Amino acid sequence: MKRILALILLAALTFSLVACGSDNGGNSNVGGNTEIKGNFAVPAEGYDGSEVTIKFAHTMGAKLQDVLNYHIGEFNKLYPNITIEHSSYGGWGDIAGLINTEIMGDNQPNIAYCYPDHVASYNTAWATVTLDELIASEIVVTRDDGTTEVLGLTAEQIADLKDGGFYEEGMVYGDGLMYTMPLSKSTEVLYYNKTFFEENGLSVPKTWEEMEEVCKKILELDPQAIPLGYDSEDNMFITMCEQYGYDYTSASGDEHFLFNNDDCKSFVKTFREWYKAGYMTTEALYGSYTSGLFTELDKSISHSYMCIGSSGGASYQIPADKAFEVGVTSIPQVDPANPKVISQGPSLCILQGGKTSDQQVVASWLFVKYLTTNMGFQTEFSSTSGYMPVIASAQQNEAYASWLAKADGYSQLPALVIKAALENTDAYFTSPAFVGSSVARKQVGELLASCMADETTDVDNLINKAFDEAYNECKYHAG
Repeated sequence: MKRILALILLAALTFSLVACGSDNGGNSNVGGNTEIKGNFAVPAEGYDGSEVTIKFAHTMGAKLQDVLNYHIGEFNKLYPNITIEHSSYGGWGDIAGLINTEIMGDNQPNIAYCYPDHVASYNTAWATVTLDELIASEIVVTRDDGTTEVLGLTAEQIADLKDGGFYEEGMVYGDGLMYTMPLSKSTEVLYYNKTFFEENGLSVPKTWEEMEEVCKKILELDPQAIPLGYDSEDNMFITMCEQYGYDYTSASGDEHFLFNNDDCKSFVKTFREWYKAGYMTTEALYGSYTSGLFTELDKSISHSYMCIGSSGGASYQIPADKAFEVGVTSIPQVDPANPKVISQGPSLCILQGGKTSDQQVVASWLFVKYLTTNMGFQTEFSSTSGYMPVIASAQQNEAYASWLAKADGYSQLPALVIKAALENTDAYFTSPAFVGSSVARKQVGELLASCMADETTDVDNLINKAFDEAYNECKYHAG
């Protein structure tokens, strides 16, 4: 029944399930007597032990695949009839391209790495399984070793995930339903040359006003420097909107694209002034990740003393030969009493195609549940990848705590970064996800970079034109 519904929805290219008694993916009357929250009804038997094959698409490198393969073996001790076939793709865009091409097809993965923008696209064909009924299921499943588990999440598991700070990211699609589970997460942090700061009596900036003053002082000390590098113009624009409380986008309502306003134009103008004064650069303007500036040791060429970049990229912020100690802290804030820092990193979604069986969906869920709640996988994946675990209890794990305890600003920088990032989970936010949100992200990043670099003297006209063009591109691509 649910496969038929999915095919009908694909043909209609709409979220509406009116023909089948549903209200836009909310409660549907399946079979005439059961209220289902979302688009998937858990079969009465839960997982029945049958042989199923699950395809998992991700972007893991060799070291992370070693961790995954070990835990697939551990999972198969519990569920030997669930075969996990996993493939690594070049990047997020490759996975999204595969899924958008194979939606409802034979080669569509059952589980995939995803960002919210991708899921919003998949949802146009109702291909993403809503997880609400699976999470809430109280069906008891018997594992191969004779032990049992509840199919859904226990109250303790949900609390552990919520305390981890990333659980609600699965519900950013405007309808209140759960589409993804967090796997591992990164955020943005401020890397700084601690040795240089201490030698010159510089204070680490906590606000953007303080950042401007620090950049001025660094240039006085070292005119050859570019004091600050910011790796992502997209994140920079979106984060400033969130910190100021300015409109960026909305997943609901008739108008999704809200960034074309005077408030946003004001901070773009400020950062243009910073760039022209030599205070900062970005990945697009520098031509590469600004970690290269940060770790540059030749002071006769461009170099920096601060970098705002991903916590997951800590290994790229380590200078050769322990040339200086790296410090790590939260990014500057508009209001330190109300901090806002972007949350990113892979989540997992489950996909349903025309030939996907109920048992494949349930088996996929069991594996997703294992990866996101298993202490061993979460801690090993974190220490190998440099990404944060998504369960709060990971920090109490003895081996993981021992690894974190070795953190320093040299070779153990990834551990130091995770420690800093875990202290700020209450500040994390995720921007709204909808069809077109990925276009908005790209457009605001490009307009920021172009406004910073353009040589025109008519700055207001430049900025107004850039915002208008970005807004019109968003509207065009959103249809």
